[in-house]
Amino acid sequence: MRSVTGYAAPAAGAPLAPWQFERRDLRPDDVAVRVRYVGVCHTDLHAVEDSPAAEFPLVPGHEFVGEVSAVGAEVTRFAVGDAVAVGNIVDSCGKCDYCLDAQENYCAEYPTTTYLGVDRRDGLPQRGGYSSEYVVTEKFVYALPEGLDPAGAAPLMCAGVTTWEPLRRWQVGPGMKVGVVGLGGLGHLAVKFAKALGAEVTVFTTSPGKEAPARALGADDVVVSTDPAAMADRLERFDFLLNTVSAKHDPSPYLRALRGGGTLCMLGIPDRYEPDALALLIGAKNLAASGSGGARRTREMLEFCAAHGITADVEVLPAAEVNTALDRLARNDVRYRFVLSMD
Repeated sequence: MRSVTGYAAPAAGAPLAPWQFERRDLRPDDVAVRVRYVGVCHTDLHAVEDSPAAEFPLVPGHEFVGEVSAVGAEVTRFAVGDAVAVGNIVDSCGKCDYCLDAQENYCAEYPTTTYLGVDRRDGLPQRGGYSSEYVVTEKFVYALPEGLDPAGAAPLMCAGVTTWEPLRRWQVGPGMKVGVVGLGGLGHLAVKFAKALGAEVTVFTTSPGKEAPARALGADDVVVSTDPAAMADRLERFDFLLNTVSAKHDPSPYLRALRGGGTLCMLGIPDRYEPDALALLIGAKNLAASGSGGARRTREMLEFCAAHGITADVEVLPAAEVNTALDRLARNDVRYRFVLSMD
């Protein structure tokens, strides 16, 4: 076994503290990654606060970049010293229709996540990337393109691919009017992607103070969604809307902002969506949901980011300040993503 150090929550709601634990010995198709930068996601916050007792001690972290520190005997795509990235999926069944299409995020047997779950082969618990090293199957390791800031690239492996997947699935491109609901860790990357894809981009926000930051990211228009007049002025205007808000809310106002046949894609996954039926019916509009991305979209996203110079806007903190990052994230006191330096 490989001894590593990391930061773990000993119990639900408890502060994270240094913890030494073991990773598996490398299998023939494994890559060991020395973690350099790891993003702090809302999922990490929810996991620390609400996971079942059996999941603790819990090491969060599912979007990180680093360097290859060792490889298994059958690894062909990577060598020690290579710059790489790992996201929130580290294995899948590999045989269902989704996996065969490199859409492992929809694996029929559910994908193996970077933490919260068990390894498909040995049944040991998955420990996340808030650690000095991570061991992962070669298939789910991605080359980090040259020129991308590694700290800003870490959130691309969750927030980035989660927004990229639906933008590509619904073929966002030139001539389309696209709305992004929410301007947080996911929303700010959605704006950058949609703009670089050639769309006209509008940001919907409940915060009037976010107009200037949204325009600085490339948004063509900003709508304060609590303003009835502003919403009424945007009725049936958009071809596609990407809703990045995680809290449960009524999607009906955004459905009404779609043109006939348009799609509202939800990235937040509450227990249920409760739209007004007429908001869907009039104009035959579509309500969809999406989550994460598979290997094909992840590689595509990283190549697009390298070509367009896109990374997340981040605030980097030393790993020892992980609890500060989580506390501030809970207060939405970040623009737009915290990243921990594990160096």
